[in-house]
Amino acid sequence: MKSVQRRLADCGQDHLLRFWDQLSEDERTKLHRDISELDLEEVTSYFERALHSSDVSQKTLDDEISPIPTGNIASVKTVDEEQIRLYEKLGFEEIADGKAAVLVLAGGQGTRLGVPYPKGMYNVDLPSGKSLFQLQAERILRLQNMAEKKYGKKGEITWYILTSEATHDTTTDYLRTHNYFNLKEENVKAFKQGMLPCFTFDGKIILDQKYKIAKAPDGNGGLYRALFVQGILDDMMKRGIRSVHVHSVDNILIKVADPIFIGYCLSTSADCGVKVIEKSSPDEPVGVVCRVNDIYQVVEYSEITKKTAELRSDDGQLIYNAANICNHYFTVDFLRNIAKNHEHELKLHVAKKKIPFVDDDGNRIVPKSPNGIKIEKFVFDVFKFAKRLTVWQGSRKDDFSPLKNADTSGEDCPCTARRDVLELHKKWLLNAGAFVKGDVEISPLVSYAGEDLDHVKGQTFEGRYVLE
Repeated sequence: MKSVQRRLADCGQDHLLRFWDQLSEDERTKLHRDISELDLEEVTSYFERALHSSDVSQKTLDDEISPIPTGNIASVKTVDEEQIRLYEKLGFEEIADGKAAVLVLAGGQGTRLGVPYPKGMYNVDLPSGKSLFQLQAERILRLQNMAEKKYGKKGEITWYILTSEATHDTTTDYLRTHNYFNLKEENVKAFKQGMLPCFTFDGKIILDQKYKIAKAPDGNGGLYRALFVQGILDDMMKRGIRSVHVHSVDNILIKVADPIFIGYCLSTSADCGVKVIEKSSPDEPVGVVCRVNDIYQVVEYSEITKKTAELRSDDGQLIYNAANICNHYFTVDFLRNIAKNHEHELKLHVAKKKIPFVDDDGNRIVPKSPNGIKIEKFVFDVFKFAKRLTVWQGSRKDDFSPLKNADTSGEDCPCTARRDVLELHKKWLLNAGAFVKGDVEISPLVSYAGEDLDHVKGQTFEGRYVLE
């Protein structure tokens, strides 16, 4: 125990033992384990690094940023149909060869949604009643079948799911109960991101209980360490995977393993790819992909002035228009390089939060205002390590409708997610020559992106209906 006391004192964290004499043997064991699991020198250095990053991000970057060079970005709006079909062919070949994987970032709890379970389990009240996880699993099944039909090879897409302490068991139980939505169990791999201690504003690690350190998930950028520590990179190598499509769980329109996006990245020999959409307006509060001092990064809307955000090119387009939607392509070699050589260099971000704590009298207090910080890493902070980064600009109506808030907010909520799915499916049906007079949902098992709907020509769909 003396060695633990010494380590704590050396790092200025000996307050963690201030209730030691009041603890039971069981509680002492728990606290000792909590402390022993920490690399104290590393996590205390995180606090200083995070504060430095926070100070740096307070300044505006107007004089340092430049847009994505035209040779590194292509758009679904401007690329001709023949080129898109070529990208799609490359993507489907990757799937047919078993070289494509999907990795969903699903560590967040549904706090803002107001539910006590992981967001992937949420049902936005589509006619089918399907959850986000089910929709995504069925898109994977559909792609596998399409690739087999095109190339006569039954390639399988491995579905990796990054969870957290808060979501892991619930997520795995849910998927098991639903038989992995007909994906093979061995092709569904859930793994946990790491946890970091929470700090007071002056750098002291917070106690959640007298015997328990307050911790929080290390952000979606914790992906890279988790890939290495939990053997997922080794699994990818064993399976012969080359292309990994990484996305957030809460986008109900996500085109998992999008063959066009994957094919575009393959055609440019990219080790890192980003799918973006056009900003809806200069003041939309989203980060934009651009270059800062010739290095790619996501610049938050708060890091540039209104004047820079409103800059337009001669054709009227916003110059800083590539809205980040957490939709990425990585090669496995790139992921290995990050995990082994650069993970410790990732930028650290500060989130000021209300963190329950134990006061000096040993009472657990739930604060009413932010009293400390959680430290997070972001998945996109690896762009600067890419040898060849390329950007694909998709369409908001086809590619992006996030589920973040409860319906009372009126945006990025269940009702907008449901509306966006049904509007997209209505467009597919109308393009196929059908008549739509209600809310019609098309199962992902029938059509991935509006294809193979010739059989509906001339049909009329009314009321709430699911095309299975």
